[in-house]
Amino acid sequence: MTTLPLLVPPFVSALVPPFVSAPAPSPAPSLVPLLVAVIGGYLLGSIPVAVLVAGRRGVDPREEGDRNPGFWNVRERLGARAAAPVFAGDMAKGVAAGLLGLVAGGAHTTTLGVVTGPSVSAAYLAVGAAMLGHAWPVFAGFRGGRSVLTFAGGMAVICPPAFVLALAVLAVTRLATGSFALGARAGVFAIPVLQLAFSPIGHVAATGALMCLIGLRFGQAALAARRP
Repeated sequence: MTTLPLLVPPFVSALVPPFVSAPAPSPAPSLVPLLVAVIGGYLLGSIPVAVLVAGRRGVDPREEGDRNPGFWNVRERLGARAAAPVFAGDMAKGVAAGLLGLVAGGAHTTTLGVVTGPSVSAAYLAVGAAMLGHAWPVFAGFRGGRSVLTFAGGMAVICPPAFVLALAVLAVTRLATGSFALGARAGVFAIPVLQLAFSPIGHVAATGALMCLIGLRFGQAALAARRP
């Protein structure tokens, strides 16, 4: 009598073991860690670094220049050296939020440090919340900035290799044009393109969603500037 294994084509039996032995997908983070990431990210983003730094010199960036409480406005009002803590502080808010989300999601990363698995949703939510906090800070009357540096700091955690390459784009553009502002813009816009080499397209789409918030804030600022 012919046994069952002889009736199974060889190519089928060769395909079965990988599916049978494949590890189960990592579970998604529970609601409590996600809430911690979102609330913590928003509170971190709400720290009004530019207002605190410029306020020590008697300047409120929300009332002077383009009224944006961020690095560029403080730099125009007080100079690059005085604005350096704003640059570092706003970026640190994104880094801290990204790390909070990474830990809340179980600290899953690839060998290159790219956030993966259940940590992805928590990290993106935390960074997005920090950007919202920077744009509408609870500690500064909900009058905030455009979240560019907070976004960049968050991406340094979410996809470190793309962030490092974006810094290289910034440096090359700065050398080619002599403008740090152009270099910074080129570096920020390059992040999702560079991320494609290290992350799935869904993660890159999430990065694009975060950048839409930056676009929204620039649009709001342009509309406000047209008002009498």
